[in-house]
Amino acid sequence: AYERTCRYFARKSNSVVVSVGYRLAPKHPYPTQFEDCLTATIHFMRTAQDYGVDPSRIIICGDSSGGTLTAAVAQALVNRRDLPKLRAQILIYPFLQCVDFNLPSYQQNEGVPILLKERTLALGLKYLNKDLSVMEAVFKGCHIPEDMQLKYQKWVSPDYIPHEFKTRGYKPSTTHPFSEELYTLLKPVFDPVFSPLLAEDSVIARLPEAFILTCEYDVLRDDGLLYKKRLEDHGIKVTWCHLQEGFHGTV
Repeated sequence: AYERTCRYFARKSNSVVVSVGYRLAPKHPYPTQFEDCLTATIHFMRTAQDYGVDPSRIIICGDSSGGTLTAAVAQALVNRRDLPKLRAQILIYPFLQCVDFNLPSYQQNEGVPILLKERTLALGLKYLNKDLSVMEAVFKGCHIPEDMQLKYQKWVSPDYIPHEFKTRGYKPSTTHPFSEELYTLLKPVFDPVFSPLLAEDSVIARLPEAFILTCEYDVLRDDGLLYKKRLEDHGIKVTWCHLQEGFHGTV
């Protein structure tokens, strides 16, 4: 599916492009995918010169769940002293959080193909090998304890979405009772490997420059907008491209 895209990138940017064939769920359970991407990245950083690549000019890139993996790998590398620093990260309509499924982009685009709101969560739950019967409760936010709600509000909130992205409609969501059982079942979704938007400030502040692509007709649009804000709040340079007519999978 991606070979032509990768060849195009290599040709147009005159770059060496390495595409990581990470192992797939459910046969290989989460977080195998992240571990494979991290292992491949570290190996390439250590051997870049064998491929005629300047180790100081390595950029990592991914789209959709690949954008999640890209963000997570970039975060995992911030404290590595034994490796060159990443030059940049490219996040193409990434999935970045499992806290709020009622952000404006989720409300506006819930029925827009190809990534319907229900499909987004169903894929996430299947990735973690969890039962899909919990979907309704997760959409209501019943999986988040109150103290974590307060913490995450600093990073994941419709208040940080610019007004122009709410003009197609947005209704603030009501709060629902917390379920300890649901929280216990879904603890992995709060790990920054799964939800990179939930990384601590100390990690975000050390990330490399970013290019973020968002699409207007995409449930994940606001994940990208919120990550852009977090990076910029820490002085990280972000190049942002928003496709006004774009939809998820448009690459």
